[in-house]
Amino acid sequence: MRFIGGSLKGITIHPKELSARPTTDYAKEGLFNILSNEFDFTDLRVLDLFSGSGNIGLEFASRGAPHVTCVEINHRHVAFIKKTSQQLNLDAVRVVRLNVFDFLYLCTESYNIIFADPPYNLQGIDTLPQRIMEKQLLSPSGLLILEHSVDFNFTETAHFIQTKRYGNVHFSFFR
Repeated sequence: MRFIGGSLKGITIHPKELSARPTTDYAKEGLFNILSNEFDFTDLRVLDLFSGSGNIGLEFASRGAPHVTCVEINHRHVAFIKKTSQQLNLDAVRVVRLNVFDFLYLCTESYNIIFADPPYNLQGIDTLPQRIMEKQLLSPSGLLILEHSVDFNFTETAHFIQTKRYGNVHFSFFR
């Protein structure tokens, strides 16, 4: 896992013994190129769902996002994200150990960017955009990014904007 921008650009972290599937550097670089043209990271409230290794949330913090919430249920992944953010002085990172669907039900905050990278075979992945929009977790000018495999097509889903593909990684964008 490599930081591709911000204060930690170039630093590599090796999340040993984690079962997470981190977003590839190629896909992450493409995603952040898109986002950096639209957002000032220093003003963002970011929600990273299914955080895994924390790859995306930590990248946002490295780029100056002052509020990054990572939601992950696996206790080893949570411990890794907490330890890594502390070691790298990423004080903006808050980690919540909870099932994402429970978090979405309980959450009352809104975010500028919500990134979700669920396991590709997770039941209910197709309901995530609707759940997030119904709870009004996305700020009015915010963006939801859902990482998924080629097996999903969100073009007919409400609030869908576009899908970008980077190798085997697909990002669908919603407003």
